[in-house]
Amino acid sequence: MHQGLEICIFASMKRAIQFLDNLQENNYREWFEDHKDEYKEAQAIFNDTVDKIIAGITTFDPSVGHLTARNCTFRIYRDVRFSRDKAPYKTHMGAFISPKGKGGGYSGYYFHIEAKNAAYIGGHILSTGIYRPEPVVLKNIREEIFLNGDQFEETIGLAKGFNLELGDALKRVPNGYPADFKYAQYLKLKDFFLSRFVDDNFMTSPDLVERAVKEFRKTLEFHQLLNKVTDYALE
Repeated sequence: MHQGLEICIFASMKRAIQFLDNLQENNYREWFEDHKDEYKEAQAIFNDTVDKIIAGITTFDPSVGHLTARNCTFRIYRDVRFSRDKAPYKTHMGAFISPKGKGGGYSGYYFHIEAKNAAYIGGHILSTGIYRPEPVVLKNIREEIFLNGDQFEETIGLAKGFNLELGDALKRVPNGYPADFKYAQYLKLKDFFLSRFVDDNFMTSPDLVERAVKEFRKTLEFHQLLNKVTDYALE
C-alpha cells in the first residue's frame, strides 16, 4: 500500500469532511483530478471508519458480520444524464450497512457525512430503515403496521434521539385501510427510516465509532421488525 494512503487511514474524519467541503466549492473534473490523492485519502478514512462501525454493529446484530465497506459504500461519481445539476461528483459519502448489501432491498444502518451547504440531506446523519421497498414488501409493512401498530410505534420509541422520517408520504391513506386508523400516518409512508442528525463534533470525535455504534444499537428493534416483514414478503 502506498505509504501516504496507509498513514491516512489513521487520520481524523475531519480531513475527509474537509475534502468534501473543498469539493463543494470546486465541483469540476479538473479540480478533482488535481486533488485525486486527497480524495483517495478521504475515501480511505471513510471506508476504514465504516469497517470499524460494521464490526461494532456485529456485536449486537450478527446479520451484517460478513460485510465490508466495499459492500456498503457508494461511488462518488454522479449520474448526471437526467439531472439539471451537471456537477460530476457527490459532495457526501455514505454507507448502507444491510444484511444483503446496499442494493439487497432490506433495512440497514446508514452512516453519512456531507459537505457544508451541500443540501443533499442537510448534514451528517445516522439513519436506520428501508428505502423504496419493493411493492410486495411495502404492502407487507403496511399490513404489519395495521395489525401490530402498537409494536411498530414501540420500536420507534426505543430509538431515543431518532425521528421517523415523515416527509415523503402519500396524501391519503392507501386503499383498503380506514382513514381514521390510529396509525394512519405510518401507512402513508413510502420509506421507513429513523434518522438522527449529528454535528461536526460528533463526526470528528476520537470515539466516533463507539458513539455511532451506540446510537445504531437503539434502532435494532425497528430494523429487525422491518427485516422480519421483508423476509416474509420475499419468501
